Amino acid sequence: PLEMSAKKPVPFLRQVVPVRKKVQRDPRFDDLSGEYKPEIFMKTYSFLDSIKKQEKEMVQKQLKKCKNVEQKEKLQRLLNRMTQQEQAQKKQQKLRERELALKRQQRELAKQGKKPFFLKKSEKRKLELAEKYAELKRSGKLESFLSKKRKRNAIKDKRHLPSQKNL
Repeated sequence: PLEMSAKKPVPFLRQVVPVRKKVQRDPRFDDLSGEYKPEIFMKTYSFLDSIKKQEKEMVQKQLKKCKNVEQKEKLQRLLNRMTQQEQAQKKQQKLRERELALKRQQRELAKQGKKPFFLKKSEKRKLELAEKYAELKRSGKLESFLSKKRKRNAIKDKRHLPSQKNL
């Protein structure tokens, strides 16, 4: 055993054999886990989409059968969260597909011998907005969307105007 000093008091639980401390590692930042590629991740875990769909259907059935108000509210919140997650995933997928299409287009231009041209963030945003408007026009919800936007902007403008009591 390790020889201890007589000048200071011996601790109650003395460590005779040093214990190796477990090193916890976070797979998000560790090189051992490899590089994150969303395309590969989506392909690998695509089976989860079908499971989520089944769970959503099950929650909808429970919601119809449920009579308890609190339970019904809880299930409604869960269903809303599920639909929001689904919509966010679809939106992300669309964004990824758009980026891939732009990359393919640039590769084609490079093969033809032209200099590649990369869009700025602002230009990407403009294209995204134009696509959103086209989608709203197709679904027939453009007018309601624009009216809501006008109202929001009017409220913002009113906030910046001096109030009556300050005059």
